[in-house]
Amino acid sequence: MTGKKVFVTVGTTKFEKLIETASNKDVLDVLHKLGYTFIQYQTGSGRYKQKSHEILTLRFDKYFEDFDKEIEKSDLIISHAGAGTCLQVLKRRKPLVVVINDDLMDNHQVELAEQLQKNEYLYCCTCDNLRHTLLKDFNVLKEYPIPQPKLFTNYLDKCMGFID
Repeated sequence: MTGKKVFVTVGTTKFEKLIETASNKDVLDVLHKLGYTFIQYQTGSGRYKQKSHEILTLRFDKYFEDFDKEIEKSDLIISHAGAGTCLQVLKRRKPLVVVINDDLMDNHQVELAEQLQKNEYLYCCTCDNLRHTLLKDFNVLKEYPIPQPKLFTNYLDKCMGFID
C-alpha cells in the first residue's frame, strides 16, 4: 500500500453514525484532497453497508486482533470517544480526531475528549462537523506526554523515608 492511511474505529460498541459519516462522499473527498489513499474502518458490533469510492481504497472489518498495529500503520485516526482508545492513540503520537456520539445520554466521554482538545492533544467533534474538523491544521497539536510512573513511586518512597 502506498499513500497515507486513515483508521476509523468505533471500538467494540455500536456507533453506526460515525461509520456512515466517515464513509460518505463529502468526507472521503476531503480525505482524498488531504492526500489519503486508504481508509480502514473498524466497525465493531454495529451494522453497516459497505461503500466504495472512485479513487480511495476502503476496507471494512468488525475487529482486529492487533489493534496497536493498525494504529501504528495509520497516519490519522478517527475514533469514538472511549478513554482507552484515545490514550492508546495519543501515546503512539498519531493525529487523532475524536468523534463524540451525541446520540448518547449522559455521555461521560465528552468531558475527556473536550479536555484533551483544550490541552491541544487532539481535535474533537460530532458527526455533523467531522468534515470541517478534518480541514484543521494538525501540526499545531501538541504531543501527548509520555507517562513517567517512576516519578510517583519515587515520591512515595521519599515520603515513606525509604530514600533521601
